[in-house]
Amino acid sequence: MIVKICGITNQEDATAAIEGGATAIGFNFYPRSPRYIAPERAGEIASAPGIRRVGVFVDESPARIEEIARVARLDVAQLHGAETAASYPASLSVWKGVRVGPRVDLALFRDCPAEALLLDGPAGELFGGGGRAFDWKLAAGAPKPVIVAGGLDASNVAIAVALAHPWGVDACSRIESAPGKKDNRKMSDFLRAAIEALGR
Repeated sequence: MIVKICGITNQEDATAAIEGGATAIGFNFYPRSPRYIAPERAGEIASAPGIRRVGVFVDESPARIEEIARVARLDVAQLHGAETAASYPASLSVWKGVRVGPRVDLALFRDCPAEALLLDGPAGELFGGGGRAFDWKLAAGAPKPVIVAGGLDASNVAIAVALAHPWGVDACSRIESAPGKKDNRKMSDFLRAAIEALGR
């Protein structure tokens, strides 16, 4: 099971996330994001054995993703742009970000070589951290393991898990005190609720 805290920008939040039970931490490398972090800075943030380090990318070249992954010590590339399978980086697992709306057809991703689909709510040009949920029932028929993101916090993660039956969950903006700075109480409450809901 994946319990991910995204938008990590500092060591304090990374440490609190891991101590609270997160199995993955996410760094946003999209320059227009308010949670953008330089690859070198991300590489300096320590995690722990077994914690997946995930990089969020939007329409980056495979070569650039590989370069950032080396510097930031990433395990997973979370791709939110118009990338095709041919442009996936070769040395990383890929989670394909999909914005879910009423007309999305998740069956189109059946042959996608991604490890999982990260299903997110509408976020405008932010590509993550928009704080808006989607209809979680739409995730139940996905052809790949699903990570539910978008608008999650302690108050609703159990409902999302019950409706979507996901492999994991991902929280960001609704557990922050400001973009890129986590509210430790909200994060701790979310992690506890998510772990209980996922049965880990």
